[in-house]
Amino acid sequence: MTEADAEAVLAIYQAGMDSGDASFEHTAPDWAAFDAGRLPGHRFVAVDEAGTVLGWVAVSPVSARAVYAGVVEHSVYVDAAAQGRGVGRALLDALIASTEADGIWTIQSGVFPENGASLALHRAAGFRVVGVRERVGRHSTQDNRWRDVVLLERRSPRI
Repeated sequence: MTEADAEAVLAIYQAGMDSGDASFEHTAPDWAAFDAGRLPGHRFVAVDEAGTVLGWVAVSPVSARAVYAGVVEHSVYVDAAAQGRGVGRALLDALIASTEADGIWTIQSGVFPENGASLALHRAAGFRVVGVRERVGRHSTQDNRWRDVVLLERRSPRI
């Protein structure tokens, strides 16, 4: 993922947010903020033969503390027109390979329980449910209702 992908990445991100089941956020950041919050060595886009971005995956550190240097939080988003075609799995596979090569031992994420496709994708990629944070936040774009978040993690078997 490079700055040349910014427009497509942010559009896919915004579409995911607009769905109501992808994020508590409701507006994609500008590229500078997006770029600053994600580790440069572990972000990827999937593109088709024409070079169209179909989806993206990226990670952020969970803490600045040294003890958590091997733990990241990820996001994966796939354009609605490309869902169900293996794009998400390819992105997670690329992410897992890059993080393990860099000594990262845990990839974690939070997913709304209503997002069954994301939960199934993560299970297929070796993530496990750690728990559910009940009513952890109010979703301002969803009538300000409380939302649960399923905590997922993938621990590297090699690190």
